[in-house]
Amino acid sequence: MRVEVQGLTVRYGDVTAIDDMSFTLSGNKIYGLLGRNGAGKTSLMSALAGYRKPSGTVQLDGVPVFENAAAMRRVCLVRHSADAADKGDKVSHVLEYGAAWRDTWDNDYALELTELFKIGLRTKVGELSLGQRSALGVVIGLASRSPLTMLDESHLGMDTPTRYAFYDTLLHDFMAHPRTIMISTHLIEELSSLLEEVVIVDAGRLVLQEEADVLRSRGTEVTGNASDVDEFTAGMTVLGEKSLGRTKAAMVYGALEDDQLIRARGLGLELGPIALQDLFVHLTDPVGGKR
Repeated sequence: MRVEVQGLTVRYGDVTAIDDMSFTLSGNKIYGLLGRNGAGKTSLMSALAGYRKPSGTVQLDGVPVFENAAAMRRVCLVRHSADAADKGDKVSHVLEYGAAWRDTWDNDYALELTELFKIGLRTKVGELSLGQRSALGVVIGLASRSPLTMLDESHLGMDTPTRYAFYDTLLHDFMAHPRTIMISTHLIEELSSLLEEVVIVDAGRLVLQEEADVLRSRGTEVTGNASDVDEFTAGMTVLGEKSLGRTKAAMVYGALEDDQLIRARGLGLELGPIALQDLFVHLTDPVGGKR
């Protein structure tokens, strides 16, 4: 599914959650939607799902999603936990709602996932633990097989082993059934290996949209003798430094030119990638970040 957003603005009274945002998602990728708390991630996903009338346009495969039942049926947005009609609903009933709403629903896969995450079908939603409710949301998102599937921090209630099981399941199912998947998360490094492209928002504005590998190439960790590292990085944008004895590692932002690479080798410095999370922190830094 191709997603096209043009001039999108979302306001809540006097508060502007999304401010004149435009971008395109080409489809059949796993996108990471990254932003600090209050950056506008949930408001953006709600607009993409057709939950709110946009100022500007939101189109899915060339048609508006708002007040378009056919388009909305091709979208699944899962928030922090499963969207169920009532906490008194049994898990089996929640799955029935999913099947009734979405033509792409795979019930066999839904049942397989409930077993994987140890969610009892007869259990009422209100009786599930926080982690199980989060897992149920993931079940709905993945089993929907929706052309546009959005997971809004839906994995945060899970413990670490369950989150990693979710990541593996997500990747395997995406490879078998490619579609447009967008995940908002604060656990950037845990998910970074899954993300093909990232969309970073801050204060309701688009900071950048870029392939994850290209974004990683913008930063370099420089390691070596402390004085040599200081000499090499003089005048560069240094995101952070670590020292151990005479050895120092500095994270610098910005692609290195060929002459800088030659100079680094001459100084005996080691160059390596830096974490996507460190780049995200820099790009959304209200004081020193580059826009």
